[in-house]
Amino acid sequence: MRRMASNIFWLGTKELRAFSHDVVLFALVIWAFSFSIVSIAQSSFQELHNASLGIVDEDHSELSRRITHAFQPPYFKMPRPILERDIEPLMNIGELTFAIDIPPNFERDMLGGHKPSLQLNVDATAMMQAGIGAGYAQQIIATEVADFLAHREAIASSPVNLDIRIAFNPNLTTSWFTSVMGIINNVTMLAIILAGAAIVREREHGTMEHLLVMPLTPFEIAMSKIWSNALVITVAVALSITVIVQGLLGVPIAGSVPLFLAGVVIYLFFATAVGIFLATIARSMPQLGLLYMLVAIPLNMLSGSNTPLESMPPFLRTVMQALPSTHFVSVAQAILYRGAGFDVVWPEFLAMAGIAGIVLMLSLLRFRQATTQTT
Repeated sequence: MRRMASNIFWLGTKELRAFSHDVVLFALVIWAFSFSIVSIAQSSFQELHNASLGIVDEDHSELSRRITHAFQPPYFKMPRPILERDIEPLMNIGELTFAIDIPPNFERDMLGGHKPSLQLNVDATAMMQAGIGAGYAQQIIATEVADFLAHREAIASSPVNLDIRIAFNPNLTTSWFTSVMGIINNVTMLAIILAGAAIVREREHGTMEHLLVMPLTPFEIAMSKIWSNALVITVAVALSITVIVQGLLGVPIAGSVPLFLAGVVIYLFFATAVGIFLATIARSMPQLGLLYMLVAIPLNMLSGSNTPLESMPPFLRTVMQALPSTHFVSVAQAILYRGAGFDVVWPEFLAMAGIAGIVLMLSLLRFRQATTQTT
C-alpha cells in the first residue's frame, strides 16, 4: 500500500509538471475560471434594465402625468415624450423598446366608471426585456390608477396586503446565479477534458507504453491522473469563487466555501472518471472533443444549472437524479446561496460519493482492459 501510494503521488506530480508546460490547457483553465465567468455574469442579464420607453400623452391630465413619472430607472430609462405618429418609426430603428399611448379623456373616462384602454407597444426582438417589461408596465400602470382612484373617490383599499419577501437574491440579480452556475459547468468541462487529455496525450506521445512496462499498475496510472487534475480544478475553483465571484463581481456568498470545495472534490471523482473512460474510447484529441460534447453538454443542461428540474418531464427528472451533476448543483445552491451546513447537504454528499464510486470503478475497469490490450 505504501508503494502504491508513493507511485500514485509521484506520477501525479509528473502530471502537474506536464500540465504546467502545456500552454493551451493552462490558458484554458485560467480562461474558464476568470474571463469566462465574468463574461457569463455580465452578458446574460435576464432582468429588465434601462429599457427605452416613449410615452404619447394625449390626455395631459394628473393621472397621465402620474403614470409617466412612475416609470423610473433602473428598470426603465426616463420616459421620452413622443407623438403618436413617431411610435412606429422610432421602434423600427430600435430607439424604443416600449411605447405607451395614453388616449384623450383617459382620466375623465376612468372617473366616470368607464374602462378606457391604454396601448402598450412592445419591441419583441428584445425577447427577455419584452416579456418582463410588459408585465412591469402593466403592474406600474395598475398601481398608479388604483392609487389615483382611491384618493379621488375614497375607495377602500384591498382587504389583503400582499407582502412579498424575496430570499437569497432580493434584487433578482442574474449575475448572482449565472456566475456560480458558470463555475459549476466549467468544473464538469475541465474535469473531463483534462483527465481525458492526459490519457490521450500519453498515447499520442508514445509514453503510455513506457509507463506500462514499468512496475506500475493501471490503477496507479489512472488514480495519479485523477488526483492531479482534480487538484488543479479545485484550486482554480477556490480562486474563482474568492477573487472573481466575491471580489470582482461582488456576489455575496452565504455559506462555507471550504464545505463547497469538499463537494467539488467528491464530484471531481465522477467527472475525471468520465474523462478517463472517454479517453479509453477516443484515439485522438478531436475524437475526445466530440465525445465530450455528447456527454458533458447534456449533463450541464439537464443538471438544474440552466433549467429547473421541476420543468422537466418526470421520466427525465428521475434519470437526472441518478447522476452526480444534479446533486452537485443542488449542493452548490444550498451552500453558496442559502448558507446550508453539512447537516443539510450530507445526503447530497453521500449520493454524489456513491454514484461517483460506481462510475470510477467502471472507468478503472475499462482503463485496465484498454491498457491490457495495448500491452
